[in-house]
Amino acid sequence: YEDEDVVVINKESGMVVHPAAGNPDGTIVNALLHHCGDLSGIGGVERPGIVHRLDKDTSGVLVVAKHGGVLEGLARAFRDRLVMKRYLAITEGHPREGVLIAPIGRHPRERHKMHVGGLAARYAETEFQVLATAGPYALVEARPHTGRTHQIRVHLKYLGAPILGDELYGRKSPHIGRQALHAYELRIPHPRTGRILELLAPVPQDMAAAWEALGGRWPEEVVREGYAGAQ
Repeated sequence: YEDEDVVVINKESGMVVHPAAGNPDGTIVNALLHHCGDLSGIGGVERPGIVHRLDKDTSGVLVVAKHGGVLEGLARAFRDRLVMKRYLAITEGHPREGVLIAPIGRHPRERHKMHVGGLAARYAETEFQVLATAGPYALVEARPHTGRTHQIRVHLKYLGAPILGDELYGRKSPHIGRQALHAYELRIPHPRTGRILELLAPVPQDMAAAWEALGGRWPEEVVREGYAGAQ
């Protein structure tokens, strides 16, 4: 989706959102600067237009501001929790459903990881619903109400149901080469008009194939990429 104020993309897994050490190019920001030449410098030279981010190996909906006034409006919507974010994950184990409130901070020994109750832990809240199961595996809907680093991944590990293929918080999987986590839907008020944008990114093929390889069946309401009826 694109208009004069925002651009929304369906991020592929494996792409980094903004340049950093070890990833100077080939990022979402590099692609956006090529697409929107006037994006440079909006909200900072290194992260122009970026309001929120997805982990490198997480796929799905990402919204970007195209000018400064919109960036402030989008940031305010996220800060005031006016945004509905819905993720889909395949988990090893069946997590407890409902709202989990568990503060997240830096892991005390493994500094590249986050941890419930870690160093300088901050309030973190995620709502979980199990949509389907396949033996010990589950298809889970996660709605994060806060935006901590690795929040869904850490909370699912805490609940004893790490995400399939998540080598940082779980283990490697022969069924998928990354964590099976997808930002499926984003609903956000348009920063200029106030109209609610309902943005849906179909489940990508690698997650669809992994779930089916595990014997899982899809709920009718979940749209998969490349399947009949996908939008």
